[in-house]
Amino acid sequence: MDEFMYGEEPNFLLRFILLLAIVGFILFLFHTIMRNWLKVEKRRGNLFSNNYFNEKHKKIDWTIRIITIVIILFTYVITIMREPMDRTYPWFIIFILIGISEIVRAIMERKYAENPNEYKLTISQVIFTLILFLILFKTDFFGLI
Repeated sequence: MDEFMYGEEPNFLLRFILLLAIVGFILFLFHTIMRNWLKVEKRRGNLFSNNYFNEKHKKIDWTIRIITIVIILFTYVITIMREPMDRTYPWFIIFILIGISEIVRAIMERKYAENPNEYKLTISQVIFTLILFLILFKTDFFGLI
């Protein structure tokens, strides 16, 4: 019963939570250091807030989100019809959504933000996050998972 509930590894959940905490802390630390170095104020709202610069930014962002949802649903249907051993799960689509949305945000910040360094912060965060996740995947999550 324990193997079925917790998987093959008895400490998997603990290691997974530890990995999430470490990655979250690294991202928070990088963001704080870069924000202070570039002298950019904190964005209002929380992690899940949508801070649009104008109606154009909002339309572009929602278009990207809707296209991504359609692509995810389409690839899910294709994937589910394959044999279990041939299935691939396109998680990279979510990373592409986040990357494109953040690039659009950086473009809008460059055009409309009061602080000219805001777009630099956004671009540095996208690049750092991409590098961090590539390192995590290449090192098999530092052996934690």
